[in-house]
Amino acid sequence: MKPVNYAVMIKKSSFKTGGWYRHAIIVASVVLLLPVAIFAQPMAVDKVAGDFKTLLQRPAVDPNAMFTRILSDSAMVEKGYFYSEASEKVPVLVYKPLNARGRLPVVICLHGTGGSKDDAGMKDLLVRFTRAGFMAVAIDGRFHGERANTATGRNSYVEAIIKAWQNTDSTHQQHPFFFDTVYDLWKLVDYLVTRTDVNAGRIGMMGISKGGIETWMAASVDKRIKVAVPVIAAQSFQWSLENNRWQGRARTIWGAHVQAAKDLGDTGVNKNNVQQVWNKLLPGITGEFDCPSMIRLFAPRSLLILSTENDANCPLPGALLAYDAAKAVYEQQHSADKLKMDVAPNQPHRFTPKHVDMTIAWFVKWL
Repeated sequence: MKPVNYAVMIKKSSFKTGGWYRHAIIVASVVLLLPVAIFAQPMAVDKVAGDFKTLLQRPAVDPNAMFTRILSDSAMVEKGYFYSEASEKVPVLVYKPLNARGRLPVVICLHGTGGSKDDAGMKDLLVRFTRAGFMAVAIDGRFHGERANTATGRNSYVEAIIKAWQNTDSTHQQHPFFFDTVYDLWKLVDYLVTRTDVNAGRIGMMGISKGGIETWMAASVDKRIKVAVPVIAAQSFQWSLENNRWQGRARTIWGAHVQAAKDLGDTGVNKNNVQQVWNKLLPGITGEFDCPSMIRLFAPRSLLILSTENDANCPLPGALLAYDAAKAVYEQQHSADKLKMDVAPNQPHRFTPKHVDMTIAWFVKWL
């Protein structure tokens, strides 16, 4: 079957204030021409969830959480940590409204590649959530922020990915590329629901880029997350490979792909060695754990997908595949009002100011 030329169809799409609208030809083409291997016979959502939990399963440990309050004029701030694994100390920031009382709804906020919980932009976002009445919580992803080696010239994230790629002991395989932080997020929720200032029935999650991918991965199978907003993160890894659009995602950890190509005896990074890295470090990412498959698990919970038209890291056609997969399930469950996608026209891989506002408004509405 000849692949659909999504790029041409996307250019025919129309964008309007307050939302985006695709011509009927896009929907029709996706339904009629999508390669059978992807979603003609999608795997049952319960199996996807079970398989993903099994893949990431590891020994439970006492969180041994410890927090201290720090002074702030804009919010009640706590800085501390908990343990997700025996050797994994997860740094955490907690922001609460200055007049906070009782149990609060919580929004977990996740940074992108190279970022941290302490970035100025992340702290500004946490403050905005507190002004809307939420407790806002941020962690450092694995090998980021306080969990990174800050020596000059070191990139702990890429180094960890290379180490995991070169690992030959299949019984001790690490997954620093998204999956291990996803596990941390599940354990973060385990901890949060034990706090006396948390409303355990009102927990949401949002993330930007890398953090957005970790959002749809973690929240899709953890039903304690009632509302989710993955930002510039929805995509299809399989579509990117099949349509030669893998380069943007690969560049986020380019050093690791360069090393993998060398290890495989290739002269440079190419589709085949990129796929081998993904298959080892993100097993199932081009199949049952790809976004169009996992995102179906959100229904009927509230889900806002935020994308940009010219995103090289998360190409829009792949994001549309994910949205369409989710939409079908939401409609079956009569909850279409809880699903929305907005695409910022003519924008690169960027969290736009409009999308920041939409994110906060979505949580105010649904959480």
